[in-house]
Amino acid sequence: MNATPAPGPPTLVTTRLALRDLRAEDASAIAAGAGDPRVARYLVQVPSPYPVALARRWVAHRREWWPLGRGVTLAIALRDAPDQLLGTVSLRRFARDRRAELGYWLAAAHWGHGFATEACRGIVAFGFGQLELARIYAQVLAGNAPSMRVLEKIGMVHEGVKRQHVKKGHHLHDIVLYGLLRDEWRNST
Repeated sequence: MNATPAPGPPTLVTTRLALRDLRAEDASAIAAGAGDPRVARYLVQVPSPYPVALARRWVAHRREWWPLGRGVTLAIALRDAPDQLLGTVSLRRFARDRRAELGYWLAAAHWGHGFATEACRGIVAFGFGQLELARIYAQVLAGNAPSMRVLEKIGMVHEGVKRQHVKKGHHLHDIVLYGLLRDEWRNST
């Protein structure tokens, strides 16, 4: 008897974007985009520069999430250029609690075009619709005003601040917490 491998995550298509499965060959673009000092300064566990070997391990680890039911990480790409990675978007799932943590980053060259907002809307709809989550939340390093605006645009509510919660570099940083409940999302769509 042959075992059938678990299918990969779906491709989510929005107005301008294709949110597709991560591929091993995305590691170089991830290392360059996330490792850019302008981007990495707001990503807790991403160094700058970001070695490609470390990005490869990150991709392999994130690809394991879907078959294990831990969530999904998708590449953000333009619909017309699905092989070109602009960033990533993810839902780290906690199935027992029917919640997931939203995470995302976008290469600096693609900032200011609404891509992060569009990608987040797409994956949030997937989380509430297909994964039947009750809550999606996000944690943002204090000072990352553009990311906070993205979360507010998709309907997330500011829930509080975890003071000196995470170490990045040599300093402890505050984390700003945002959340969205399924009913709130449903009422806003």
